[in-house]
Amino acid sequence: MALKFMTADEAAKFVHHNDNVGFSGFTPAGCPKVIPAAIARHAKSEHEAGRPFQIGVFTGASTGDRLDGELARAEAIKFRTPYQSNKDLRALINAGKVDYNDMHLSMLAQEIRYGFLGKIDIAIVEAADVTEDGEIIPTTGVGIAPTICRLADKIIVELNDKHPKEIRGMHDIAELQDPPHRGTIDIVDSHDRVGADCIKVDPAKIVAVVKTSQPNDDSAFAPLDEVTKAIGANVAKFFEQEMAAGRLPKEFLPVQSGVGNVANAVLGAMGDSEQIPAFNVYTEVIQDSVIKLMKKGKVKFASGCSLSVSREVIQDIYAHLDFFKDKLLLRPLEYSNNPEVARRIGVIAINTALEADIYGNINSTHVMGTKMMNGIGGSGDFTRSGYLSIFTTPSVAKNGDISCFVPMVSHLDHSEHSVKIIISEYGIADLRGKSPRQRAEEIINNVVHPDYRQLLRDYLAVSKQGQTKVNLDACFEFHRKFQETGSMKNADFSPYKK
Repeated sequence: MALKFMTADEAAKFVHHNDNVGFSGFTPAGCPKVIPAAIARHAKSEHEAGRPFQIGVFTGASTGDRLDGELARAEAIKFRTPYQSNKDLRALINAGKVDYNDMHLSMLAQEIRYGFLGKIDIAIVEAADVTEDGEIIPTTGVGIAPTICRLADKIIVELNDKHPKEIRGMHDIAELQDPPHRGTIDIVDSHDRVGADCIKVDPAKIVAVVKTSQPNDDSAFAPLDEVTKAIGANVAKFFEQEMAAGRLPKEFLPVQSGVGNVANAVLGAMGDSEQIPAFNVYTEVIQDSVIKLMKKGKVKFASGCSLSVSREVIQDIYAHLDFFKDKLLLRPLEYSNNPEVARRIGVIAINTALEADIYGNINSTHVMGTKMMNGIGGSGDFTRSGYLSIFTTPSVAKNGDISCFVPMVSHLDHSEHSVKIIISEYGIADLRGKSPRQRAEEIINNVVHPDYRQLLRDYLAVSKQGQTKVNLDACFEFHRKFQETGSMKNADFSPYKK
């Protein structure tokens, strides 16, 4: 069947008001680059004509500005799931102008199949290649592409020649069966494959192919500072201690690491450690630091959902495909983040906290309990099921006026039952096997900024005895004082004394 080539603006006309649109990709990697902007232009023209135009947006995770940003600025999004990181979209979500469903990433594809989230009308996917018999080769991010391509009535392919056709073979494409017919996932090592090297679709559903030559948005992060370096060093120190104590196997275990500067610092410090052996990665996002360690021989293999690297690094990978192709594997989200696999192979989960309380509860998503930052992402997928669940965070934010450790988190994403280790630039809080009161002592003494340690002890002093010491009147004193005075340092627990 002949492919139907057309412009992005022509292809955008297939998208209608109230459609649910699934997009490929995970972070800016693998996301369509020009069709979303064309949809945004179409939305603006409809609005100017006095007609409504908004769509539901389903992706693997966050995207680049050329997807979420363009559609948000055009006020073309009515619903968004499962994760986002765009400032314009975030503003609409927090203003109540976009309905946002923050989800555990591993759940999205199956909940679409279950019918929990409505019908997917159109799938728009970026590809390195597409054949007339319906074989689509994804680029650097898979996300939920296999599921949306199978369920959508129409598929639009954005064929991007910045990604060579020769990356075919770097993907492991499959879909889980739904209950009661779901079997086990035959992955016992990071490099195991369970699927095909392409997304196979009915070619009659491909209504448009749009040729592009657009690079990925650059995913480079700011240089590491002293705080992030110290956090990374403390994580490496913890692993060295665990290996010396025999609580980690001598060959180590696969590592999952979140996205951002702290994650890069952690992996960099692990790579510099002489005690930590070469290890595998089983994660959602493969970043620059993983590729650097791979070239050094410190990372043996990396499995993920997204190759979210800087332009310099992706060019290096494509220039040396013979070296990288048998060391990288990109999977659909429901495999890369699957809790069954994480528990089976013993993934070490390392994620970032926005806020933690003195008992080990974690807020990953909401500033001051109300303003959405990005979303829970895949942190929950790995935290509950990992061999070790580690959360990292700087001890303070806003030049010290916010303590990242508070009496009670203002929003709960990961409960104390799932959190084993918390690490800041000041040290390591090992919460394993400890009671709530012991956890509070461990956190205050080891990871809290010195400016806030006595204040947290003051809170404990005015809290009621019990399995967990809590004062319901005082537990948000840090947050109240920040909103009233601009600094948590002004917290005062003396009025709460019994």
